[in-house]
Amino acid sequence: MSDESVLDRVMSRKAEDPAIDDGPLDLGCFGWLRGVRDRAIMLEFRHKDGRVTSFGYAWLKKVTFDPSEGITLDFSGETVKITGLNLDAELRPRVRLVSGLVRQRVTWVQEADGQQLMNASPNDVVVERLVVK
Repeated sequence: MSDESVLDRVMSRKAEDPAIDDGPLDLGCFGWLRGVRDRAIMLEFRHKDGRVTSFGYAWLKKVTFDPSEGITLDFSGETVKITGLNLDAELRPRVRLVSGLVRQRVTWVQEADGQQLMNASPNDVVVERLVVK
């Protein structure tokens, strides 16, 4: 029997294989937790001017999606409005921004800058604007 613990073996395998990553999956305009049972504690909003606003998912009372108006998140008195293109598009099987917000799988949402807007394909999810009130 080896003196090496199971944890040591797993950690050494992760160090050897950069494809193994526990961090959120970067989908361009939002981050997605990979684990089926993973849930984010907070949701971070990254503005194109460098500001960052975060709210705890525990304060999220309501998620509303209207294709013509975007996504509205009600955090116990404060509202975040997300507008953009293809906000409910399926990027991968069972990976959609709206359902990810409802299931607390989204860790961050980021506004696209001018370059990202110009380079976006017609099927990309693009967050054009984040408004926190």
